Amino acid sequence: MIWAKREYLPEELVFNVSYLGGDMPTLAINFSRPGAQVLLQYYNFLRLGREGYRRVHQACKDAALHLSGELSAMDAFDVLADGSDMPLVTWTLSDGRRRHWDLHDLSAKLRERGWQVPAYPMPADIEDMTVMRVAVRNGVSMDLIRLLLADIHASVTYLDGLSAPIPRSSEPKTAFHH
Repeated sequence: MIWAKREYLPEELVFNVSYLGGDMPTLAINFSRPGAQVLLQYYNFLRLGREGYRRVHQACKDAALHLSGELSAMDAFDVLADGSDMPLVTWTLSDGRRRHWDLHDLSAKLRERGWQVPAYPMPADIEDMTVMRVAVRNGVSMDLIRLLLADIHASVTYLDGLSAPIPRSSEPKTAFHH
């Protein structure tokens, strides 16, 4: 449906989602996926066979484990999900160190280098926590993970060198636009 003016759109149909460091209104049912993804995976399984399919997913898992291992070695981060169950790495800032930056600043710095690594605030009861995550999919090579890690290291070095906090706008953050 199309509404001529925003005031004609019932507010209860609008969801506000946190995406890439900002708040974005949407009419979509969040996190719904079309069935084509399932069909594509079935095709890949038939084409590659069980062993080929396993190798593809093992490569994703290996890349995720390498990413999480390197992030764990950095003093700045605590890894929450290391990619050992699924090729998904989630981390937060480590406690106990005063910084002039947060994960939204790191996400913005990485965006300058072409990476889209979102920083998500958590829901009620843990809203003071923000996490970043990387989903390692087929095609994300170990070389690409090394490039991401180099940019994370460079970004953290830059952000750690700040003598004062990054100025914040009083305006609410807007989502990253593709």
